[in-house]
Amino acid sequence: MLPGLVAGQPDKSLLYNLIIPHGDKAPEMPKQRDPLPAADQALIKRWIAEGAKDDSPSIAKDPINSDNPPVYRLPPVVTAVDYSPDGALIAVSGYHEVLLHKSDGSGIVARLVGISERVQSLAFSPDGKFLAVSGGSPGRFGEIQIWDVAKKKLRNSAAFTADTLYGVSWSPDGKLVAFGGADNNLRAMDAETGKQVLFQGAHSDWVLGTMFGRDGKFLLSISRDRTMKLTEVSTQRFIDNVTSITPGVLKGGLTALAVRPYPKGKDKKVKASSIAVSSTEEKLYEEIVIGGADGQPKLYKMHRETKRVIGDDANKVREFATLPGRIYAIAFRADGLVFAVGSSLDGKGEVRLFQTEDGKELAKIEAGLSGIYTIAFKPDSKEMAISGFDGMVRIYDPATGKPIRQFMSVPMSTSPVAAR
Repeated sequence: MLPGLVAGQPDKSLLYNLIIPHGDKAPEMPKQRDPLPAADQALIKRWIAEGAKDDSPSIAKDPINSDNPPVYRLPPVVTAVDYSPDGALIAVSGYHEVLLHKSDGSGIVARLVGISERVQSLAFSPDGKFLAVSGGSPGRFGEIQIWDVAKKKLRNSAAFTADTLYGVSWSPDGKLVAFGGADNNLRAMDAETGKQVLFQGAHSDWVLGTMFGRDGKFLLSISRDRTMKLTEVSTQRFIDNVTSITPGVLKGGLTALAVRPYPKGKDKKVKASSIAVSSTEEKLYEEIVIGGADGQPKLYKMHRETKRVIGDDANKVREFATLPGRIYAIAFRADGLVFAVGSSLDGKGEVRLFQTEDGKELAKIEAGLSGIYTIAFKPDSKEMAISGFDGMVRIYDPATGKPIRQFMSVPMSTSPVAAR
């Protein structure tokens, strides 16, 4: 067999021989597609003949890797934070990486550097052993990374679509990872193998968020198409639009969601109807808070209990006070009785805490905040981390709304070479 590439000798290079016809035989590559135009064949032949040099400009090459991590002269926009289940770590998104900080803000434990330029979301597995990361490089590829937290090593990486991936979440048993994409589709993969095990194409715009129900049987997804949809995991079947499908009920795309947790022993069942069948069946009662372009948090129940009527919004439980700008982050306190919402408008951010049951506003945090894109409660609910446009991670007391401490998400440098 010919070597792949012989500089200066196109006729002895397998690359060139695969793209040209041989007598009556069509080119072998591109496989099962039309041959390259003659002009492209000639260009490749000339490139090989002239030495096959890599003359890509230095700006097109990405030297960032685990041995050469990003250098920051300016703070990055932080799109995601999450506490480890034991509360010891905070994972924070960066450029090409996730940074694991001690939750007391005293230092960085590890820098998990990957190939994706953008990190859009991240989540610890339920047992805390792994960290799932979604992101990619816009217009090139989307990637899901699964990191071994203890070893600080990449367990596996799986590529999907030709654009960025969003809204990563774990199934309660830690076996599946769900995510959305700019290709308008919802997917889930096996966390160990990276194999796709679920695909749902019911959305008509980017899928920006996903969350499993508490028993793992159903998967919720939100999109720029102004809907929250429900999918049955075992069958990959689209079940229902949880939100109203009536034009104008939701004023813009949805960008954040959070499934309400309940204390153990507080589960209840309801007779939930299905749009696919006329009968009803008993399902776990669950609620979700969503938010988006209109700035107003809304609480919905997951399963429809009444027959759909055109124009209804029967799954909505209540609305909450509107925040300025767009909502980008929602997180529940561990007991489900309180949740926090973060928004951004014209470079300024705001966080509010609400009681779930009656909508009462408990606190408003706005002093000195830039745009807020992510919120996470510490598992013991005594602290809450928020971050966003200015790269600072700020820790607040959720009971009072008062600041506790803050730290920069990345190590800063005065080097002229910097990531942004």
